[in-house]
Amino acid sequence: MDDELRLHLSEEGADAARLAALTGYLRSELLRLDVEDVRSLPAGEPPPGTRAFGADTVGALMIALGQSAECLRSVVSAIRDWLGRGEGKDRTIRLELDGDVLELSQANAADQEQLIELFVRRHTTGSAAS
Repeated sequence: MDDELRLHLSEEGADAARLAALTGYLRSELLRLDVEDVRSLPAGEPPPGTRAFGADTVGALMIALGQSAECLRSVVSAIRDWLGRGEGKDRTIRLELDGDVLELSQANAADQEQLIELFVRRHTTGSAAS
């Protein structure tokens, strides 16, 4: 497998400080899983004339999944559980892996499970669990 999963978190009405805090909480949870690494995504190129250097994109993480085929399933499951504890906030997490995108938000549990299963199956079929 050995892929990197990009994650973008948003919450309706949240400012940059709130998104940074939420991203930190989620990162802490993901680091407890069997992943190689979870780090902030660096911001894109700064606009001309600015001196931003080394800044991270607020609400964005890169998750190094490693070799385990089950790793993706556990990461997506943990994200879904984290979203479920959102205290009624309108949060969305957008996951991207190899150009494939999965967006999790306020969908009901059955719909989320179906989407997650499709996403995981596309990226683990033929992979050997390690």
